[in-house]
Amino acid sequence: MSDARRPRDRGDDSVPDAAPDGRDETENERADRNWNEILQELRVLQTGTQILTGFLLALAFQPAFADLDADQRTFYLVLIVLAALSAIVALAPVALHRLLFRAKAKSAVVAYGHAALVTSLVTVAALLVGVVSFVFDVVVAADAAVTAAVVLGALLVVLWIGIPLILRARRRSAS
Repeated sequence: MSDARRPRDRGDDSVPDAAPDGRDETENERADRNWNEILQELRVLQTGTQILTGFLLALAFQPAFADLDADQRTFYLVLIVLAALSAIVALAPVALHRLLFRAKAKSAVVAYGHAALVTSLVTVAALLVGVVSFVFDVVVAADAAVTAAVVLGALLVVLWIGIPLILRARRRSAS
């Protein structure tokens, strides 16, 4: 076996995994790396969510808030719930990690973190589209709000789902 392909001596009984990505890491090392990647992604997501939540919470204390009709107030409250839900779901992996710290459950934490991150992306997508739609409804009109929501929703689908799936397919066909 060449030196490049020989498992490095880790000083323990770990066995390098056989993943075809060319990395020489154990399952535990892969779980640690994946967990760190999830945490970085959650940090980015959480920052954006916090900014949107702050914006939404500040709206209720503006004088113009009294001018909203019943439907706009209901939509506003839905957006507040989405903001809270996205924050709760995004923080759930951290809470799980704290509860399972040193319980040798990193792979379960990573799987849970991945699911929570995907769920958070869905709630944040709805929140982004909703906030812009809400602002268009209040500032322009309901028709403009629907147009903005459709355009942003389509853009989200293309950028967050379409392009990644195309790139994944190209990568698979190249290998």
